[in-house]
Amino acid sequence: MVFDLNGIFKDYMQGKDAVPVLKDITMSVDEGEYVAIMGPSGSGKSTLMNIIGCLDKQTKGVFVFDGTDIMHCTDKQLSEIRNEKIGFVFQNFNLLPRQSALENVELPLLYAGVSKKQRRERAAEALKRVGLEDRMDFKPTQLSGGQKQRVAIARAIVNKPRLLLADEPTGALDTKSGDQVMELFRELNEEGVTIVMITHEPDIAKCAKRIMYIRDGQLYTGAFNTRTGSTQPPAPAPQAANPQSENAAQQNTVQEENA
Repeated sequence: MVFDLNGIFKDYMQGKDAVPVLKDITMSVDEGEYVAIMGPSGSGKSTLMNIIGCLDKQTKGVFVFDGTDIMHCTDKQLSEIRNEKIGFVFQNFNLLPRQSALENVELPLLYAGVSKKQRRERAAEALKRVGLEDRMDFKPTQLSGGQKQRVAIARAIVNKPRLLLADEPTGALDTKSGDQVMELFRELNEEGVTIVMITHEPDIAKCAKRIMYIRDGQLYTGAFNTRTGSTQPPAPAPQAANPQSENAAQQNTVQEENA
């Protein structure tokens, strides 16, 4: 298992009042999975991504990432987990504008203390993997949106992380570039890369092998209705193992899809 969230709550303080954002989130992701989490603005998906990415800690509940209980980690330990075990892909790329594509991809290796020669070799290999071996010396201003995102993906995979975490990875791209990025994700997943993708776009979510929905801070699970394009969550995610309730939820999902 890559990570497990059990009974996760997240509150933010507004003055003296605690405002709940995540409410009893329970989910787990195994190695090699490809999961999409869908939700509208204000649903809590960014907060959930920050917790999964070890950028923030939950208020209550247990989050175990690669065998480590995150609640008990120091800031330094969290930083090491983010750099060594999680690859991030953001909507707006987050590339350093004055650095070349190769230098941008090298950054996680630099923070990890990898030698210059090894950094160059591994960064070049990652750029080749995403089809940019002829753009290594180009700066972000010389690249298209799709090429910038592929540089970001190369940077995310250069450390061979346990998890690739993508936040709206096609949000700033045209349709063709977005399709190319999603095809690259498919190939990476087939090679064994574990992917969790945050999105509000049904067509993008359908590229994943499992779709979950977040609404009003609560997580739901079920099959996406490809005929209607509906993103309505069919049933709440079960909080505890119950074979009878799981069977009932599956029957409800089938009925909704056939309706």
